[in-house]
Amino acid sequence: MTDGLLDRTNPLIAQIAFSRIKGINLSTARQLVGRIGSYDNYFSLSSQALASASALPDNLTSATYRQSLLNAAKAESDFIREKSIRTHFFADDNYPARLRDCDDAPAMLYSIGRCNLDSLHTVAVVGTRHATPYGIDFVRHLVADLAQSLDSLVIISGLAYGIDVAAHRAALDAAVPTLAVVAHGLNTIYPADHRSVAAKIVNEDGAIVTEYPSDTVIHRGNFLARNRIVAGLADVVIVVESDARGGALSTAAIAAAYNREVMAVPGRVTDTYSRGCNNLIAANRAALVRSADDVISLMNWTPRPAPETQTRLSFDMTPEQKTIADHIIAHPDHTVNDICVALAMPYNLLSSILFEMEMNDLIITLPGGRYAVTSRQ
Repeated sequence: MTDGLLDRTNPLIAQIAFSRIKGINLSTARQLVGRIGSYDNYFSLSSQALASASALPDNLTSATYRQSLLNAAKAESDFIREKSIRTHFFADDNYPARLRDCDDAPAMLYSIGRCNLDSLHTVAVVGTRHATPYGIDFVRHLVADLAQSLDSLVIISGLAYGIDVAAHRAALDAAVPTLAVVAHGLNTIYPADHRSVAAKIVNEDGAIVTEYPSDTVIHRGNFLARNRIVAGLADVVIVVESDARGGALSTAAIAAAYNREVMAVPGRVTDTYSRGCNNLIAANRAALVRSADDVISLMNWTPRPAPETQTRLSFDMTPEQKTIADHIIAHPDHTVNDICVALAMPYNLLSSILFEMEMNDLIITLPGGRYAVTSRQ
């Protein structure tokens, strides 16, 4: 193989091709470059010289294999240019600083959107795909309060159903950039139901990030692999809800291995999707998080000074409100009519109290005319 096979006017092709070598990651990429001198030497050296210098097996040094990588990279570079995708190669200055400390991080990242991957405060929020109203409400208030307290904040998650997409939506509502790490190329969005959320993420100063080129077939194993990027990009990983086993716990374990902080939201011991969080806390593998203040305190972050005119309203429940809230907690399936009967309360009076409680952020309305008590009650 000679230099003639390399397009020296487009170094991106060599970078993409190098990042597609079988088994390559940040650590092995550094080792290989250390042996052969530069990433583009992988394509310009003869097969014999490359095998001698790199100690790679013959199937990875053959001219045919290397040419196939370049051909695929050329097609990918055309896609990147057409879609205005950013690339983050491990040897370039724009490779995320936090990932440089993670040996198994990818050699290349692809992103679309304007989000700063090196923002000052990065918080990953992960959890079950079967999120409950309690978990979704907690995420909404946690992200809103973090947004009020911190500059240069980015919320990271995986765009999956449940807690992931709740975290992205909470960030969008709070006007905070959010980073979605996906397990496929940027030619598609999975799940398709979240395309509108993905578009908002990109349009509102967030980004979609992946290690996978556009010709990647969606594979189950990719979703587990992407968890290391979620963990690696974050300063702290917060598990909101999880069963005793699940992808969120994998992300937490990876984060701990990367020396990132791990936090978990406690729940009732009888709740299926609090078992994982409660286990993490009980085993001292995660710090308990009840509010944004817990996160800021653990991370030793300096919150933004509150404006002098800013006051935080607090609402003490009246005895009637407390009775209604207790009933909703005990009977989450009850509608307003059920509550009327159970509490022997006139419909007009109950409706008025429920409206006031909702306005004061003490309860939220759920589909089917049901209610849930918020984390601020």
